[in-house]
Amino acid sequence: MTVPDIVHDRGVWTVPNAISFARLLCIPVFLWLLLSEDRGIEAAFLLALLGATDWVDGYIARHFDQGSEFGKVLDPVADRVLLIAGAVGLLLSGSVPIWVGVLILGREALISIATVGLAAVGVRRIEVQWVGKAGALALMFALPGFLLVDSLSASLLRDFLVFATWCFTIGGLGLSYYAAFKYVPLARQALGERKGAGA
Repeated sequence: MTVPDIVHDRGVWTVPNAISFARLLCIPVFLWLLLSEDRGIEAAFLLALLGATDWVDGYIARHFDQGSEFGKVLDPVADRVLLIAGAVGLLLSGSVPIWVGVLILGREALISIATVGLAAVGVRRIEVQWVGKAGALALMFALPGFLLVDSLSASLLRDFLVFATWCFTIGGLGLSYYAAFKYVPLARQALGERKGAGA
């Protein structure tokens, strides 16, 4: 998770940053398991583990004074890349409904373009909102759910996973798009501050 207030900037070489780097390095492994080896269950557990590490690195940063400005940038970038890779992988494997994958990728593309655009004009970085992190985390558990459902035969366990997966999916999409709308006034405020400073 992103650390809202940093008492001491610990720089690049911190445990949370190492976890974020590891998350990025494991993305090709996930895609290899899913698309090359057709090992959906292993890919699902790896994706869920990588999504859960987002909570782990935030906990370490908050409770062990391991926060850094670099980490506040790296963490959401790693989250975004992981979510995009997960959605693309599941779309290519046919494990997720197309409309779900399109909504996930469309939102991430919108946020990425806006972030790059604001940075290009020199606007200060906007802090990651809690609701956006919650939505991304829900989707990171929804995507492995689709993989597990796709790998299981009919049973009570599969029925439960279908229900849980759709709960995470609808909740995650709702929170993610709500967060995207919340960024609009924050972006306007940041642009206004820049104009004021320039004047």
